[in-house]
Amino acid sequence: MEKNTTSDQCWWGLRDDITPSFGARLVQQGYRLHYLYLSDRACFNGEFTRGQLQALNRTFPRFVKKMEAALKSGQLDPRQAKRFSVSLNGLTCDADTNGSYDYVYITIYPSSQTKTLLL
Repeated sequence: MEKNTTSDQCWWGLRDDITPSFGARLVQQGYRLHYLYLSDRACFNGEFTRGQLQALNRTFPRFVKKMEAALKSGQLDPRQAKRFSVSLNGLTCDADTNGSYDYVYITIYPSSQTKTLLL
């Protein structure tokens, strides 16, 4: 099974205590989220299986659409920290602006798997 592991030197998401997980910072402009050049503001924590990585690749654009809808409805608020969670395709995405106005921070992890907390 192919796996992807993290670099211990970076973390852009909301949490680094869930493994495996993918963390990133998306650029927010109004109700739109941009993830161009995502590789410079994203990291993996732990090991994803090949199937989990394929699910992440397929599901990521759908998570972005859900987060954009959450910005429009006020479930995600650029002015205040307010956690938004959505599960799709066996993955859970936690998102929050952390009151930053310009960014949405996310952590995506397998929802069907027990979360492993790093100590």
